Amino acid sequence: MTKKTVTEQYPDAQPDLPPRTRGVIGLFEENCTVCMLCARECPDWCIYIDSHKETVPPAAPGGRERSRNVLDRFAIDFSLCMYCGICIEVCPFDALFWSPEFEYAETDIRDLTHERDKLREWMWTVPAPPALDPGAEEPKELAAARKTADKLAAQQQAERAEQAIRTD
Repeated sequence: MTKKTVTEQYPDAQPDLPPRTRGVIGLFEENCTVCMLCARECPDWCIYIDSHKETVPPAAPGGRERSRNVLDRFAIDFSLCMYCGICIEVCPFDALFWSPEFEYAETDIRDLTHERDKLREWMWTVPAPPALDPGAEEPKELAAARKTADKLAAQQQAERAEQAIRTD
């Protein structure tokens, strides 16, 4: 209370935002499998996805053709979005990310529907994830994998030692 208040001189001076600020949603299109989870879980129904199926030739001779979804349209209507982040949380393939960018105001509300090209541009502003805490407990999956790898390495080393004894 004894400090003098400081007024941010925005837009002349950019504000210092926390590193994981929620601004706009970016799309990493290569990871999108068109599973539609984000659109189904969105409480505002502001995500629009269109796709089509393509057949992929077999990888090996004698194999069967497979079909895959191809993304035609991915759009988010930010005039409807309530920035809850459910779409980002439910995406199993890490195709959606928060960007700290907040300057995307438009003069026409229809321009707040950002198509996939615009959403892809926001990906350049997504910060890297924070580093893991060095004092944190190792994830159970990694611990189990490391234990199995150590056991296998010890087994192989014992086999090599046995072979060395046999050859001597």
